[in-house]
Amino acid sequence: MAQTLSLVSWNVNGVRAAERKGFIDFMLAGRYDLVGIQETKTHDSSHLSENLLHPDGYNSYWHCCTPKKGYSGVAVYSKLVPHKIVTDFGTSLLSQEGRVIELHFEKFVLLNVYFPNGGASAERLKYKLDFYQEFTKHLKKLQKIQPNIIFCGDVNTAHQAIDLARPKQNENTSGFMPVERAWLDQFTELGFVDTFRLKHPQMVKYSWWDQKTRSRERGVGWRIDYFYVSTSLAKRVVQADILDEVLGSDHAPILLTLKL
Repeated sequence: MAQTLSLVSWNVNGVRAAERKGFIDFMLAGRYDLVGIQETKTHDSSHLSENLLHPDGYNSYWHCCTPKKGYSGVAVYSKLVPHKIVTDFGTSLLSQEGRVIELHFEKFVLLNVYFPNGGASAERLKYKLDFYQEFTKHLKKLQKIQPNIIFCGDVNTAHQAIDLARPKQNENTSGFMPVERAWLDQFTELGFVDTFRLKHPQMVKYSWWDQKTRSRERGVGWRIDYFYVSTSLAKRVVQADILDEVLGSDHAPILLTLKL
């Protein structure tokens, strides 16, 4: 019998701040099966509240940026019990800065990823591009053992002109540079489907807004948060959306519903 699975991905911009702003209430009210969060900004999950670590009905799994406080970090809240959890990817960049957590379930693998921002310097742009390359290599390896892959997170790049309010002005800005967008093309070539565009080919909706310029109030945003699924799962996508009415971060949560 087919099972309906609901997933949320959200860059919470600090999990402690998100807790104060109602993140746990949001998750419990939605009864989502899996919730991946990025930019937790915690270097040690053991210091978090019991409410954050063990919300009712969920297990939580963390990959923190241990060398640096208040930076990066990802976590997954799950009603399902994974049979394998990966946070160590060897010498790969995927092991650094607490950016990737991989959970293996019976019918699929979920990767929750906080891709680097390349805007700070030329060095960080190179780091971002190298990260894309290593992540793509990892996906190719994973495809050999599990055809059903879901990856989600803050990709930190808008793919097409429809995905940001001011594409012309941002062609040379990290987050919409051709060299960055080409990696999202590679995801497609590798057999992954952008679920929001699958369900909404022409819809204009954003998932991130610059807080400094109050761009959310002005509707000037970027769609840089994604759920990608293997081609094998594309026909099982029931719903894909951006919950842009939900506040609490400079990002909006994104939603995916599948029938497995």
